[in-house]
Amino acid sequence: MLEHLRFPVASSRGRRYPEPEHPYRNPFQRDRDRIIHSRAFRRLEHKTQVFAPEISDHFRNRLTHTIEVSQIARTIASVLRLDEDLTESLALAHDTGHPPFAHAGEKALDDAMKRFGERFDHNAQSLRVLDSLERRYPRFPGLNLTFEVREGILKHSRDIALGEPPPFDAYLPGFRPPLEAQVIDLADEVAYNCADLDDAWNAGLLTPALVAEEVPVWASIIETVETQFPGASDHERFQEAVRHLVDHLVSGLIEGTEEAARSTGLQISDDVRAYPDRIVRFTRSTGETSRLMKQSLHRHVYSSPTLHADRETSITRLTRLFDYLLENPDKLPAQDEDADPVPPHRAVCDYLAGMTDRYFFRVYDKLLGSSECLLRLS
Repeated sequence: MLEHLRFPVASSRGRRYPEPEHPYRNPFQRDRDRIIHSRAFRRLEHKTQVFAPEISDHFRNRLTHTIEVSQIARTIASVLRLDEDLTESLALAHDTGHPPFAHAGEKALDDAMKRFGERFDHNAQSLRVLDSLERRYPRFPGLNLTFEVREGILKHSRDIALGEPPPFDAYLPGFRPPLEAQVIDLADEVAYNCADLDDAWNAGLLTPALVAEEVPVWASIIETVETQFPGASDHERFQEAVRHLVDHLVSGLIEGTEEAARSTGLQISDDVRAYPDRIVRFTRSTGETSRLMKQSLHRHVYSSPTLHADRETSITRLTRLFDYLLENPDKLPAQDEDADPVPPHRAVCDYLAGMTDRYFFRVYDKLLGSSECLLRLS
């Protein structure tokens, strides 16, 4: 176990705006609760994960995906004896900056911001949302989260190098985040691999046999389940197979991380920061399974004609509304008097990124007329 590498809550660098300690909740527990009560977290319920909700009520949305990541991440932290509260806070916060329409929305906003010499990244946007755009407290902007949660939001899926944009300078560029933050990236990978497989099967985009031809571990799981439950329905057998896949990937992630930590000889949490590579990882064989599953999903799901058409439509709509709001800034919501002034393109980006899918449609139709009519004329 990795208790010796657990981030000690008593060593937190604290909050940007000092606050008195709470009598029965530690700082990371308070961060978790603040995130759950934020508007950005609630909006995840109506943001697309992969499949649009119009097709079925049973598909994951961005909120249910976040809950699945949190459950997986907390399990991993518990087994490895890391700080579960820090891990859970990061899992719950990690997608709060995602725009509507999943990765299509991210691409549209990134392309739009490139025209102004900037980029859109949902991790950086998550930090921006929780650090300044949320307005719940009279004493400070944002949620005033601990340094470790803010750092982990920014760095859970990639390290920050020296010389990156100035806003990142405060988050220890050149150093790795704690293990609790490193867990989130691969817990996310486990969650979306298994969930997207499940949703794609329900959408009729693939069959278990098709994936089995490309992912040997999945083929073995399918064979085992069919042998154990010959009388079960196809749906029941498929769900049982997905459950086995989750267990396989999570177990491989725990084992791979333990092996890596033992081989490094790291002694304390601070050693994790200075180590030149990340410690949290799959075993070699499990990592290969995850890689093959991602390839199969890209081939049969993410690149499918149905999702490709939806993605292109979403990019077109977001780009149109971005340009319209840039030309008509009076249509933007009034900024809080205490908010830091930002250039027009940033104000438009923040507004669009915070939208749910359904709110986007309402605004789009109000400002630009019938979206379907406009798309037919394009």
